[in-house]
Amino acid sequence: MTKIKKKVVALLPMKANSQRVKGKNFKNFNGKPLFKWVLDTLLSIDCISKVVINTDARNIIMNNGIIENNKIIIRDRPTEICGDSVSMNRIIKNDIDNIEADAYLMTHTTNPLIQKETIEKAITSYNNKLELGYDSLFSVNKIQTRFYDINCKPINHDLNNLIQTQDLEPWFEENSNLYIFSKNSFNLTNNRIGKNPHMFISDPLESYDIDEPSDWELAELRAKNFYNMKSK
Repeated sequence: MTKIKKKVVALLPMKANSQRVKGKNFKNFNGKPLFKWVLDTLLSIDCISKVVINTDARNIIMNNGIIENNKIIIRDRPTEICGDSVSMNRIIKNDIDNIEADAYLMTHTTNPLIQKETIEKAITSYNNKLELGYDSLFSVNKIQTRFYDINCKPINHDLNNLIQTQDLEPWFEENSNLYIFSKNSFNLTNNRIGKNPHMFISDPLESYDIDEPSDWELAELRAKNFYNMKSK
């Protein structure tokens, strides 16, 4: 793999409470706290110089054995950007205004299945796409299926001319698994997605975001199957 020369800082926001799955960030997921899955993956990547945890749960994090060191920075989230209704972009801005980097990679604790190799591939893709004029990257699911609007009107296909779904024009769903951007691209849009982003298609088996209780159950099943397959 090509060596990444840019300084990449990973942003891993983490809050104490969650609305739909109570305390999910610290709940046991397949053998260890949920947040540890992504954190351990980020720490294993050589080209990531720091992992920044922006949080209102410093004590809980430290009680789970995580302390600041040469690769982990724990930042106490200011009161004005705490709460469930606060935009994630405000939290990101708080980090990038205080932590310097050539590029920032933002992911969530709720993406436990994302793999080291996928993140490294995304960073390489981001660097390559910069040379082509792109300014940011975000992960997506590629979907080729038949969609309808709320009035049952076909959106991306013709009922009178059915074709195989694999021949339909692909649509892309933002899956919230990872974002890569610079301070400059963020400041131009006040968003982790810049003015000219590249869509990075991620593996459906890894692209799982835990939001609802049913997501948790399915993700645990996927994790057990996924890691069993990797160990064979």
